[in-house]
Amino acid sequence: MATTQETPGSRTDRSAVRTLLRLWPYVRPVRARWFTAAAVAVVASCLALVIPLVLKWMVDGPITDRDPAGVWLGALFLFLLGIGEALLFGLRRWLVARPLAGVEASMRAELYRHLQRLPVAFHDRWASGQLLSRGTTDLMLVRMFLAFPLTFLLVNSVTILVGVVIMLVQDVALGLVILVPAVPVMVMCVVFEKRYALVARRAQDQVGDLTTLVEESVLGIRIIKGFGRHRSQARAFREMARTLRGTELHKARLLATIWAVIITLPELAIGAALVLGTVRVADGDLSAGTLVAFLSTALALRWPVDSIGFLLAMSQEAATATERYFEVMDAVPEDREVAKAQEGEAGRGLRFEGVRFRYPDAPEGSPPVLDGVDLHIRPGESMALVGATGSGKTTLTALVPRLYEPTSGRITLDGRDITAMPREELRALVAVAFEEPTLFSASVADNVLMGTAAEAGEPQLERALSVAQAGFAHDLPQGTATQVGEQGLSLSGGQRQRLALARAVVGRPRFLVLDDPLSALDVHTEALVEAALRDVLAETTALIVAHRPSTVLLADRVALLSGGRVAAVGTHHELLRDNAEYAHLMAGTEEAAR
Repeated sequence: MATTQETPGSRTDRSAVRTLLRLWPYVRPVRARWFTAAAVAVVASCLALVIPLVLKWMVDGPITDRDPAGVWLGALFLFLLGIGEALLFGLRRWLVARPLAGVEASMRAELYRHLQRLPVAFHDRWASGQLLSRGTTDLMLVRMFLAFPLTFLLVNSVTILVGVVIMLVQDVALGLVILVPAVPVMVMCVVFEKRYALVARRAQDQVGDLTTLVEESVLGIRIIKGFGRHRSQARAFREMARTLRGTELHKARLLATIWAVIITLPELAIGAALVLGTVRVADGDLSAGTLVAFLSTALALRWPVDSIGFLLAMSQEAATATERYFEVMDAVPEDREVAKAQEGEAGRGLRFEGVRFRYPDAPEGSPPVLDGVDLHIRPGESMALVGATGSGKTTLTALVPRLYEPTSGRITLDGRDITAMPREELRALVAVAFEEPTLFSASVADNVLMGTAAEAGEPQLERALSVAQAGFAHDLPQGTATQVGEQGLSLSGGQRQRLALARAVVGRPRFLVLDDPLSALDVHTEALVEAALRDVLAETTALIVAHRPSTVLLADRVALLSGGRVAAVGTHHELLRDNAEYAHLMAGTEEAAR
């Protein structure tokens, strides 16, 4: 199972605050509602601190004076304070729910757009499950942080500060007793934050790995069932799930430890203040109302203090999620790369000039896949590309639409360096069909017309299906409106390949790149497709990766790729006569066909 090599799960130098500040551009549009909601929450929380003052007035006043009217008045005040607090907290939730859901949606949409712009080399390195978890689980954690922990870290800090001031005003000695646990609690919070950050990162990376395993198992279910590997896959899943469970339990233990400290020490301090206050009330040094108000304030601060642990935990998880999100967003997209060459004076057609290529993640010192490829395909000409397995044929075709960038050298279309062309323009000129066809969960028509402009319609669709001999589409349950299902696996390999070919030719491209487009077809269907394809090739400049002599014969000339270089160029018959390597390759394919 592939896992990303770019997730720095062991980093210890990350600043959670600095990481979370990167969310500000997304929060800025809703900042007015968020700040209003935070202010409302602060007011609501401070209303709760007024309740102890009302209790003090009631105990030292109406209750001591045996004044029923005063008691009822105090009860009314308490009722109104409770109602006001509840309404304000409800208003806070209403203020932030919709805008923060919008923030999450906009971040998810931006991530998706960015993924579409990232080069293929990026997607080669990253496991799809890791990317999926960043667009789902991680963004959910970010939204939850913005809606709750971020607000209440502010609200609770203000509440604790105001509460401490109220207690010190009531009685300095008792206030100092309550403040004794402050130092050890803060030390524990610092230690907890550092340790929890590492474990939270590990857990979220493991979720991504588990998502990748599930996705690969679903997409490869035919292989798993065909080879009877369901038990080994289940064992792999259980092992990864067990590892994730262990990490989550580690998080729980850390959280339990900080909670034990945060809850126990303040409770002991409240107990000590109760004993000391009771003694002083008995000695007449303190009024009963003041003690009730003091203890009520201390108890009102229990929730803000107790919540520090899980608020810090949620903040660390959000910081980790934000970090993982921006690991993808910081990757340089295709449309921001600087062109390496400007428009040149090379001949027309498709030309490769000294093209070298090594995959970005190839081991240091390894030989390049392509090493000085020079090749010229004249306008309107079809060139077959032939070579042994691993000679770099597919890699060379992927360079034309800039799915990968050459390590050195250049490629030109009609004299224009492709690196000096906007990718949208380049990919409008070049159509591709890969050996492994990919179809999407959409209708047959949508899959085919993806290869042309949005305004293309039925005539273009019918022509493309005719060229690719894909008339079977009309026999499907809803004809060309039939949904083909994920990866098009409801169709045969030959049917998928013909639809992919139809997608490549539907837009009448000026340049056509075909990577062994007929490999999955039977002999009779292949002959029909070749006959129809000749008319298409007469109108375009084409590069065709070929393994069969019948496919080679579609081309005007043939280029033999060997050792990452073009070893020979000529017609099929010339190379059969003059090049032993080419003759050997063609003899092998003919023997395999027989």
